[in-house]
Amino acid sequence: MIRVIKTSGPENAMSSDFDMDRFCSTLVRDMPDAVVYADGEGVIRFWNAGAERIFGFGAAEALGQSLDIIIPESLRARHWAGFGQTMRTGESRYGAGDLLAVPALRRDGTRLSIEFTILPFRDAAGRMLGIAAVLRDVTRRFEEMRALRRQWAARGQQQQPA
Repeated sequence: MIRVIKTSGPENAMSSDFDMDRFCSTLVRDMPDAVVYADGEGVIRFWNAGAERIFGFGAAEALGQSLDIIIPESLRARHWAGFGQTMRTGESRYGAGDLLAVPALRRDGTRLSIEFTILPFRDAAGRMLGIAAVLRDVTRRFEEMRALRRQWAARGQQQQPA
């Protein structure tokens, strides 16, 4: 258990009994966004409740499987090229908080739109072990934006002189 030293002020209002390990474990396990960790081979080693909700696979179904279970066939070559590059170099343009927006697959085969960030994991010597991702389902927002673009384009065509 990590003890937090309490000082004055609202920014330090945590109890001295705050259990950081329990907090972190609960946050990652139960947060509504998906948290997925894949080892260096792209095999899923962690799958939280948010991943179950978003993708439809239970943890027992997803753990030990390739990330291919959530990657559309047409995007797999590009995904694995980027994954391999990150595992070789330890660098990714998406590891510094930049969002990547891509299609993904649910268990039932339907597509969804996701946004995610990644966090490379390294061993004590600095070698890459795997990659964690925090993923959010943005399908509804994506579809609303697409509908608005279509409406805007239709208005523009209606207002053009013949």
